[in-house]
Amino acid sequence: MPSAYDLELDDLAALLSDEPAYRSRQVFDGLHEGLRRPHEMTELPTRLRDQLEEALPSALRVASEVTADDRMTTKWAFTLADGATIETVLMRYPRRTTVCVSSQAGCAMACSFCATGQSGFRRHLTTGEIIEQVVVAARAAAPRRLTNVVFMGMGEPLANYDRLMAAVRRLNGPLGLGARRLTISTVGVVPGIKRLTAEPLAVNLAVSLHSANDRTRDQLAPINKRYPLGVLAEACEAYVEATHRRLSFEWALIDGVNDTSRDVAELAAYARPLAAHVNLIPLNPTPGYLVRGSNSAKVAEFAAGLEDAGITVTVRSTRGREIDAACGQLAARVPVEVTTTAKKGRDAQQR
Repeated sequence: MPSAYDLELDDLAALLSDEPAYRSRQVFDGLHEGLRRPHEMTELPTRLRDQLEEALPSALRVASEVTADDRMTTKWAFTLADGATIETVLMRYPRRTTVCVSSQAGCAMACSFCATGQSGFRRHLTTGEIIEQVVVAARAAAPRRLTNVVFMGMGEPLANYDRLMAAVRRLNGPLGLGARRLTISTVGVVPGIKRLTAEPLAVNLAVSLHSANDRTRDQLAPINKRYPLGVLAEACEAYVEATHRRLSFEWALIDGVNDTSRDVAELAAYARPLAAHVNLIPLNPTPGYLVRGSNSAKVAEFAAGLEDAGITVTVRSTRGREIDAACGQLAARVPVEVTTTAKKGRDAQQR
């Protein structure tokens, strides 16, 4: 059963062919601009609302909903029609509200430190399943406006390119999110970066780099064996030149693995020609990867070394770690229908 958001305006017109011509636009605008389910569209006749609720059920069934950070972070696990499960994270900040969206159920990239990669790949999400995550988050964020969407949830977005970009265009169009508010993350799928470079809609690109040394990156992100750092740099350079968007490198700091002075020098040499911004992320714990994240002193030292080398850098604040909602932790392990609030200090007890 498709999501209502799998349907374009023409598809709705075909579905509502027995109705007045304006009905399809009413429904489309209600779904996208109004963020409403059919039964909430009071401008429609009751009979039609009932028919649409049956014909266009939600593609996402809430399996769990947990909160953290004084309710500023919310994570949902959603069960899909075929039983696959995905996760979505809403983060509220003082000046922005961001949703981290999944593009696949599972992931085939097999990055060693990522819980999703450890769980394996099930399937691509449909365009509607991607969009509906944003809609759920936008409704939950109200009365605050959802300002940013990052495709950094479960899956490799550029491996699901056509459905991803169909969702991006809809988010940018009827859902009203500017291209600068949309960020696509990739572990380095070079063909996807090249396709993205040719798109008329220039969104932000974040590359999960984690090492600027091919030997180390081969171990952390096996895709590097297919598209090594030199090839990746060429694709990133073409993207920056074509789009004039700032490139970001994501770097999960792992104790003794990629947090040394040599790593600082290699990363600075790699990022400088691309004028790339570096986001440092202290590694979040996952059950299948027992190496520790770098401590706060090491993170600060690494950041200072990059700044001394002329690289712009930020240290990402860890959100949702105690509910397994932080970077690299999404694995959709909650199979039951339950709504809970994470207990304060759970992460401290687990350390």
